[in-house]
Amino acid sequence: SFTGYYRKPRMDRDLISDHAQGIIATTGCPSGEVQTRLRLGQPAEALQAAADYRDIFGAENFFLELMDHGLPIERSVREGLLDIGRALNLRPLATNDSHYVTQDQADAHSALLCVGTGKTLDDPSRFKFTGDGYYLKSAAEMREYWDREIPGAADTTLLIAERIESYDEVFAEVNRMPRFPLAEGETEDLLLRREVEQYTPTRFPDGLPPEYQERIEIELGVISQMGFPGYFLVVGDLVRWAKSQKIAVGPGRGSATGSLVSYILHITDLDPIEHSLIFERFLNPERISPPDIDLDFDERRRGEVLDYTVNKWGAENVAQVITFGTIKTKAALKDAARVLHGQPGFGIADRISKALPPPVFAKDIPLSGIFDPQHERYAEAAEIRALVESDPQVAKIVETARGLEGLTRNAGVHACAVILSAQPLLDVIPLWQRDDGSIITGWDFPACEAIGLLKMDFLGLRTLTVIDDTIKEVRNNHGVDIDLATLPLDDPATYELLGRGDTLGVFQLDGAAMRDLLRRMQPKRFGDIAAVLALYRPGPMAANAHIDYAERSNGRQKIKPIHPELREALEPILGETYHLLVYQEQVMAIAQRLAGYSLGGADLLRRAMGKKKKEIIEKEFERFRAGMTGNGFSAEATQTLWDVMLPFAGYAFNKSHTAGYGLVSYWTAYLKANYPAEFMAAQLTSIGDNKDKSAIYLAECRRIGIKVLPPDINDSGLYFAAVGDDIRFGLGAIRNVGANVVQSIITTRDAKGRFTSFADFLEKVELVCCNKRTIESLIKAGAFDSFGHTRLSLVQVHEEAVDAVTGLKRQEALGQFDLFGFNTGTAVASDTSPLAHLVLRPEEWPSKELLRYEREMLGLYVSAHPLDGAERILRKHAPKSIAAVLDEAPKDGEIVVSGMIATVDRRVNKQGEPWAIVTVEDLDASIEVLF
Repeated sequence: SFTGYYRKPRMDRDLISDHAQGIIATTGCPSGEVQTRLRLGQPAEALQAAADYRDIFGAENFFLELMDHGLPIERSVREGLLDIGRALNLRPLATNDSHYVTQDQADAHSALLCVGTGKTLDDPSRFKFTGDGYYLKSAAEMREYWDREIPGAADTTLLIAERIESYDEVFAEVNRMPRFPLAEGETEDLLLRREVEQYTPTRFPDGLPPEYQERIEIELGVISQMGFPGYFLVVGDLVRWAKSQKIAVGPGRGSATGSLVSYILHITDLDPIEHSLIFERFLNPERISPPDIDLDFDERRRGEVLDYTVNKWGAENVAQVITFGTIKTKAALKDAARVLHGQPGFGIADRISKALPPPVFAKDIPLSGIFDPQHERYAEAAEIRALVESDPQVAKIVETARGLEGLTRNAGVHACAVILSAQPLLDVIPLWQRDDGSIITGWDFPACEAIGLLKMDFLGLRTLTVIDDTIKEVRNNHGVDIDLATLPLDDPATYELLGRGDTLGVFQLDGAAMRDLLRRMQPKRFGDIAAVLALYRPGPMAANAHIDYAERSNGRQKIKPIHPELREALEPILGETYHLLVYQEQVMAIAQRLAGYSLGGADLLRRAMGKKKKEIIEKEFERFRAGMTGNGFSAEATQTLWDVMLPFAGYAFNKSHTAGYGLVSYWTAYLKANYPAEFMAAQLTSIGDNKDKSAIYLAECRRIGIKVLPPDINDSGLYFAAVGDDIRFGLGAIRNVGANVVQSIITTRDAKGRFTSFADFLEKVELVCCNKRTIESLIKAGAFDSFGHTRLSLVQVHEEAVDAVTGLKRQEALGQFDLFGFNTGTAVASDTSPLAHLVLRPEEWPSKELLRYEREMLGLYVSAHPLDGAERILRKHAPKSIAAVLDEAPKDGEIVVSGMIATVDRRVNKQGEPWAIVTVEDLDASIEVLF
């Protein structure tokens, strides 16, 4: 039961009795009921409790558990348990707690307890285990002790092990996929084929060309052979439902984009044949593994998709997936230093971390690899080895960290994975109920997939939210309906924007270094966008492939074939990438067309090359060489081609994925190029309270000539919105102004007309808006500036004004009378208004104070900036703005910034030493500096 007792999973004896059949039970550890009675001096009650459990489970299935980790509490109950055993004819059972695997891990376990409790190893009050015996003891160790102490207790342990049923059935890989509802006599194969026929005209109104028909038959055959037609039915139903609800769905992510069936069923939105995507990269008939279709949705509406899935397949059959956070290399060093030395240890850990080799693919060398000559990065770790050898303090930290590295730190919920089952999940796997009531699998997704459960990824993608909002704004402002499905991929303005590198905010293309690469490349076609996404990664960049592609695409570098003999044969495969290997699919196509592999076999070759196992690679090379020789290619050409392919396979990218994400990149570039105000407004809305991002995007608006207007009580909605070529702040961006208040203001404005004055606003709006802090925030943000009064004058009278209308509005809300007796849209007569006596003076705050309040309410300066006019001085002292530094933060070294000190947060550490967080700000952004 998920309800439990006082929110804890517990069972009473009646429930235990109902489910006792087939269960072997023991008295448990010294905190069990029977032992607790003995410790409390209640032998009769302990005997009765044991008798009750014997009657529930049967004498042959209930055992008296004995432990000895050297704890007095264990010894104190031993004789009492043996007495009960003799009285009730129950057998003793020898067990041992296993909190770690081997005895030498006891110190690491102690360190881990300190990590979890925030203590240090020298703290006498820390939670700790007495002794080092809490490991998985061998049979010999158990027998050596227990055969001497309690003969027969270890035999009972073996007896239970022999009686336990095999877990093969529990862990068997069985198709547990949800069963799609079928008509009588119908199969999933037939239904999938019928759906493909039904939706084909929506993709191909003029009918399928022969090449497409052949591909469909191949794909349907493989899907049927592998037993996955139900998977496509489930996913297709889900995606089409989401689209019917106007939920933005991504065009495809991962290898599923290579499936024509997925394209026809509207699961993906890229024609795989047009873009040379390979189905076998997704489903390989020569390697049985479940399909994996990752789905991107508007991040605001991902919850609706989850709700639909739960309602469709049953709450008991759907769960989100657990994920385990492990202690990584640098975190292990930091944790070890803290548990050994407290707060001062962080400085030592930082020194050790800086001695590590640089991460590769965002992964540090494991600490074990530093001392293992066989590790591929051993030579790079000379600096940290020298540090360990020269400093005993460092050596102890590293030794402790090695015991922590890789251990599970916490459990969480996977960002996007969802498990679906044909039967209640509680009957298949353990489940975990979180505090918020959500049900999570107790196994991670590889374990769930291993027993045949269907895993799907529902990712909430902020970019889809931006795209959806932009399209709606374009429709409202320009009367243009943008249909992404039919959007031409050759828009000149889009490629001009890409060539200028004006891609801040464009999906996957907005980093500073990426923008530099785009300027160098000058993309001219969609294939260039896909290629740049594949090339802008550590592997290809280390091989200079991204520069070679840019130079060859613009004629600045001669296109050189991998081998002259192979130019003609490789042209259909590598021609689009200027004879550079860019995609995994190109490796597969080479193996198929030049070496005679099937596409399934080519996928296996690709995987083998990526794993870099010498014996496997040598075996594959013999097959590859034989195929090349059989097709008439020389040994020299074969070896040259292999030598190029082999290292590339380790970092090659999936073209299906890069094409799918490249399409999203194109969409966002198109929207920014053609509707910049609407696009940037949607971007600003999407990042919410992220002030750093807001500052960067506002700076971009100024750079491209978009004026960002302060919030206005008559013109602003809840979010940022395009107003002509400008952008207007939304009222929802103002501090202390909730969405419910903004919605009430908009509703009142629509019903009663625009507000004509501050008094008119207070008289028209509902009671929920008449909060003094809310009104003050609106004033300080400049929302009432259009009425012609100073912000200071409105702040001076706002409390009096709110008091004047609040009581009357409460009466009106109770229906006692119409507060001001006006008809909809009619202005209030000043002589009847309870606010007629307000006196608004012309005085205003000094500019510095006015801007300070504006920044306090909006998170940044909008109407002006204290540093206006100081740009040249700032750039003289620091060549890069803070926004540019944040956009491309260096990994190490000094950073020079110039600006003004916005805030100083003074603090004291545990050693009583003062330190501070200082916020430095320039015209575009701010950055925190620690002193």
